[in-house]
Amino acid sequence: MARSERQKLKLLYLRDYLLRNTDEQHPVTMKQIIAYLDQNDITAERKSIYTDIELLRTYGMDIIQESGNYCVGSRYFELPELKLLVDSVQSSKFITYKKTGSLIKKIEEMASIYEAQLLNRQVYVTNRIKSMNESIYYNVDEIHNGIAHNRKIRFHYFEYDIAKKRIFRKSGDFYEVSPYALSWDDENYYMVAFDSDAEIIKHYRVDKMADISITDQERDGKEHFESLDMGTYAKKVFGMFSGEQRSVRLKVANHLVGAILDRFGKDVSIVPDGDDHFTVSVDVIVSPQFFGWISGFGPDIVITAPDAVVEQMRKHISAINEQYLNTLCGRCSLDRRGT
Repeated sequence: MARSERQKLKLLYLRDYLLRNTDEQHPVTMKQIIAYLDQNDITAERKSIYTDIELLRTYGMDIIQESGNYCVGSRYFELPELKLLVDSVQSSKFITYKKTGSLIKKIEEMASIYEAQLLNRQVYVTNRIKSMNESIYYNVDEIHNGIAHNRKIRFHYFEYDIAKKRIFRKSGDFYEVSPYALSWDDENYYMVAFDSDAEIIKHYRVDKMADISITDQERDGKEHFESLDMGTYAKKVFGMFSGEQRSVRLKVANHLVGAILDRFGKDVSIVPDGDDHFTVSVDVIVSPQFFGWISGFGPDIVITAPDAVVEQMRKHISAINEQYLNTLCGRCSLDRRGT
């Protein structure tokens, strides 16, 4: 491109230079601006640059001028917001190592080169647990397309064996469901969909889906989702395990009130129960994951009603207890043989 033709790009080059090379701690001079434009085969005089800077201000850029120096002040994303985005990307388990690096580099480009160094210093991705499925981003996009176009999707669903190889469920046959939402739970991304054959709502780990495509069939199960509040629904489901929804009463030690509010929200009704405990009734999907969550608090959270769920919890604990008793007995038997 001839130098005269590049003059039309001057405003764009000036904008990019100020955004990438300045912040309030790192202003540039008019001489530096002219030198940068010249390096890019663009002729510029001080007067024309003054005019361009005013145009950029009119456009909305916060360009600060002080003692002959220029810099960008506030930006669309401030540095603390970019740090938050970097933290979110690097801590997301479903984002692979490769994509994590790619996304963080793009986030850094929204800051000055000096602020980007600060962002880079806070990146600690090594040794974090990350998804092994590089196609997860295409999965998310295809699911959104299915929802937007009111179409069912089909896909293969897999687990890993002890050799870390994919083992497809249903003997490799395709799943075909009606997608309605994507949900984040326990550091994983799930698709919430209606299974027409089972006539129930099911959840699928997005990073364990492969070969997704949209079908020409309209979605089923609309009536199941019209009255479904995903925010409320997510509070009831533990680890996205399906089960029967029940209203469960818990007796909780007072110091765990924060854990209850974090899980079920601030709208739950808390009733004092003596000096050291309170009771709370919550709607949950009863599953082994729910019992595991309860068990994690030891004696400080106890299910008190209904009796059927209390009995399920007792059996859950008994099965675990039996497993460890068998393990200990097996060791005792080996020790006796050794003597």
